[in-house]
Amino acid sequence: MRLQDTCYRYILKPALFRCDPERVHSAFVTIGECVGRFASLRALVGALYRYRGPDIAKTVDGIRYETPVLLSAGFDTNGRLTQILQSISFGGEEIGSITANPCAGNPRPLLTRLVRNRSIIVNKGLRNRGVDALIKRLQHTKRVPGYVLGISLARSNDEASCKDSDAGVADYVESFTKLNAANIGDYYTINLSCPNAFGGEAFTTPELLEKLLTAFDAIPTNRPVYLKMPINLAWNAFDALLQVVDKHCVQGLVIGNLNKDYAELDFPEDAPKEYRGGLSGKPTRARSTMLIRRTREAYGDRFTIFGVGGILTPEDALEKLDAGADLLMLITGMIIEGPGLVRDICERYAERLA
Repeated sequence: MRLQDTCYRYILKPALFRCDPERVHSAFVTIGECVGRFASLRALVGALYRYRGPDIAKTVDGIRYETPVLLSAGFDTNGRLTQILQSISFGGEEIGSITANPCAGNPRPLLTRLVRNRSIIVNKGLRNRGVDALIKRLQHTKRVPGYVLGISLARSNDEASCKDSDAGVADYVESFTKLNAANIGDYYTINLSCPNAFGGEAFTTPELLEKLLTAFDAIPTNRPVYLKMPINLAWNAFDALLQVVDKHCVQGLVIGNLNKDYAELDFPEDAPKEYRGGLSGKPTRARSTMLIRRTREAYGDRFTIFGVGGILTPEDALEKLDAGADLLMLITGMIIEGPGLVRDICERYAERLA
């Protein structure tokens, strides 16, 4: 184990895990944004955490990723970390989820650690500053060469946007239209499965998904469009959604989102008795991997697949790739194991290619 990884695991992480997780997250975003502004500091971080091995770049849907690992949506919700993440071996990130209107998010706690379960309860409720603020920020931020920016779109977490399906579709479409007009982002992901928003998962039935994707089809775009899928569905229900997606201009799938079932924790007694958000980390691993494998078996190469959920070790990453994922995304593994995990995954992936 490298010295910086040992320091994170045995010194920094124990100290951080004594603090409120939302405050820690906010502090790291602020620090990361500041460090990213200076080439010398980016180089220092890169000396510690950037992958330096053989070429492992991969081109998917016309986009070249320098490494196959991306930061998943939910961490850099407002696009503040685009300058620094390449220095810790990410090939790109998914900003957001972003919404048409600014969202204050859910009542606290927004994040709850379940240490024994290697999981975090995520209850942010799509907290973000809205699509207009994101566009303004990215228009005034210098692009990092070779670093991919995806943008995750969700329906605004407010009563007006959730009053009926027409209002929800209009909310999605507003963000999508504005991003395309501003020429912002390398790809877009439709997050139809956020379990922590007002009104719940509104577009996870075939009928409503058909309505949503028909609206997206009518908007010209020259970027890949993906769909972030729920994982708390039996295969038959999941496949019913895929049959709808297959008919539309959607290039791929992000499999998948948070796990809503607290009974699937290794230590369910550690969770609150009432639902306070979806589970990240280990409780998502088996479900997401199973759905990736079943999707690849059923649909062949029809869909690009981003494998997300429970990637806590390089072996977990290879498991997702073996199941059929083209690319990987993570957040919780980086928090639990440290930023060196991303570099370690890249190194194991290079060994696999060799």
